[in-house]
Amino acid sequence: MSILLSFAHPDDESFFTVGVALQAREAGREVILCCATLGQRGSVGQPPLTTVEELPAVRERELRAAAGILGVTRLEILPYEDKKLAAAPPDEIRASLVGLIREHRPEIVITFEPNGGNLHPDHIAISRFTSDAVTAAADARWHPDLGSPHRVPRLLWAGSLMPWDETGRDRLAARPGVDFLIDIGRWSEAKRRALAAHRTQQPSIVRVFFSRPDLDDILRYETFRLGAGVPPETVPAEDIFAGL
Repeated sequence: MSILLSFAHPDDESFFTVGVALQAREAGREVILCCATLGQRGSVGQPPLTTVEELPAVRERELRAAAGILGVTRLEILPYEDKKLAAAPPDEIRASLVGLIREHRPEIVITFEPNGGNLHPDHIAISRFTSDAVTAAADARWHPDLGSPHRVPRLLWAGSLMPWDETGRDRLAARPGVDFLIDIGRWSEAKRRALAAHRTQQPSIVRVFFSRPDLDDILRYETFRLGAGVPPETVPAEDIFAGL
């Protein structure tokens, strides 16, 4: 049993899925993380921690450090360019994602909601590519060389509500798009460490997370919207596996 996290950049996983990843690992499930780019056009740090030329290698090390904190059992890095992910060949990226889905047969796939959370074109692209792969993986006509079909029971979207946009359980529960409201208080310190692992990206991470007076509350919850598949019996559900 496993979950697949499919995101565009190093640090996306730490913004949205640290708690649910660690919860899945505690339950004995594998956690597969697919990152489509190495964030080559991101920040080099402030003050600079590396050069633009060396940034992809540095961000890969940061990603691997964060993945270790999340308990990731497999990290797959795709060879696409930051801020150009929408131009990735659809057949090629579909095959990569279908292969992962059929190999690991996840119960849940998590990616960005269709608008990418903040309209970032790479976030929108990985949402589209992942949703395409989820349906293709269930159809034996697509990529028959990549294994037997697998129908993912539940596709979840991250980013319908940014972590810093709302705090407090009651307020979160009342927001449309919060179909799963997960209390990750037990893992909030791990979330701090995962975010801190992305050292080059600290200017933006400090701005939206660590400079906030309500940081403890921000780190306490992760929220998801149901994209497709089995709905929970009650909304918001307190467990991403509820009803599966």
